[in-house]
Amino acid sequence: MTVLLQIGRRPHDGVPAPHPAAAPPTGHPDVRVFRSAYGAHLFVADGSRVYDLPDEGTAARLEQWAAAPDGALPDLARELGLPLWDRPPRIDGTAAEVPPLASLSLNVMQACNLSCGHCYADEGRFGGSARAMPRSTAFAAVDRLLAEAAPGADVVVGFMGGEPMLARELVHQVVAYAERAGAATGHPVRFALTTNLTTLRPEDARLFAEHPFTVTVSLDGDRAGHDALRRAPGGASAYDRLRAGLSLLERHGRPRHLAARVSVTPHTGRLLDVLEHGIGLGFDEVGFAAVVSAPDPGYEITADAFAGFLAQMVECGERALGELAAGRRYPFGNFETAVRQLHRGTHRPYPCGAGAGYLSAAADGGLYACHRLVGDPEFAMGSLAEGPDRAARAHHLEQRHVDRAEPCRSCWARYLCGGGCHHEVSRRGRPGCDYIRGWLAFCLRAYVELCEAAPGWFLAPADQAAPVGAAGRREPS
Repeated sequence: MTVLLQIGRRPHDGVPAPHPAAAPPTGHPDVRVFRSAYGAHLFVADGSRVYDLPDEGTAARLEQWAAAPDGALPDLARELGLPLWDRPPRIDGTAAEVPPLASLSLNVMQACNLSCGHCYADEGRFGGSARAMPRSTAFAAVDRLLAEAAPGADVVVGFMGGEPMLARELVHQVVAYAERAGAATGHPVRFALTTNLTTLRPEDARLFAEHPFTVTVSLDGDRAGHDALRRAPGGASAYDRLRAGLSLLERHGRPRHLAARVSVTPHTGRLLDVLEHGIGLGFDEVGFAAVVSAPDPGYEITADAFAGFLAQMVECGERALGELAAGRRYPFGNFETAVRQLHRGTHRPYPCGAGAGYLSAAADGGLYACHRLVGDPEFAMGSLAEGPDRAARAHHLEQRHVDRAEPCRSCWARYLCGGGCHHEVSRRGRPGCDYIRGWLAFCLRAYVELCEAAPGWFLAPADQAAPVGAAGRREPS
């Protein structure tokens, strides 16, 4: 197969930029007092719990203590009548055990038909040469996933690139093979695919509709904004091709979940405009991710730029809060994910399942901690032929526990953040810590206000969300 690649972008010089020192957190690492339109509240990092405080006096006392602790927090909690520490800590610094494999992404085409300076994968080549995954390797990846999964557990096969639809025949073949193999082993199989949507055909749309697919589309705004960052061969409009792909999905069948992912660079327009444009295109979810590490540093969000990014994210969050509180749908993915996680009491010592229940297979059959780390020897996790390297995965989980990281171990948001994307931290350090804390602080306030305005929203089914539990629901003090 011949793949045409755009050239001429400023190459990476191979020398990583120095990691800036992460902003030191302020306040006590286990609690944070915050306020909403309904009063004062306390966030407890252990278990991601949210409590209503009885009065401003109690809030002020807790804030004073958190700024300069003069005793044990459990003692203060008992003095104030706050039932906070009635059990051992949920996260105690112990590394997680290596779990069964639950998800494996296949880098079926390590090449792309677009040229995007902000692409972490360097057009899918990950610093090497373009290559396609052989069918035998792809089938072996499915077999390996099923062999390493827990008995009867659901598994996810992902398709990544580059642009995976340049290997459309292989994608179709793997879906058919995985469903047959999963039925034989008793594992329900779901699928995920990330695409620029520019090469979609009717048979692809039908594949996504007829099988349990989550499809994530790369979007950078309206026509001008999208085409400014995504250059198509021959000067064609990547945005026009994306819209043609959306039209095919409407005519031939939509996937179960269709998301848009916006990679935010210094060249991205106003985020609220981009968000509403994506929602207007009919996506089930629109979310933002700051470009922290790119082959061309000119596309990276710097530490100084994160303040502006936070202000724009909060503007989007305020719009989402208002719309959802009024009973109207507004699928801002970052916001919905955050408040649902708070409601469930989500708390974790890692940012994601990379190197644990999730691995990524390169075109040559190597296994890596995730699709963003393909080709990086630091995150090599075995091979399809030999199987996942359990020792490497255990070492990864031990070394990257959030309580072992600085300044994470002193941060109240550590069990919501998990320490940051492994790929970004390894390349740039943690330049966005203040942004993460600012965003989560806004989400805490918004969570309380949404609970009051529209409590039923949390009970409704949500795409890609786990069942809502009681662990994170607000409790009176």
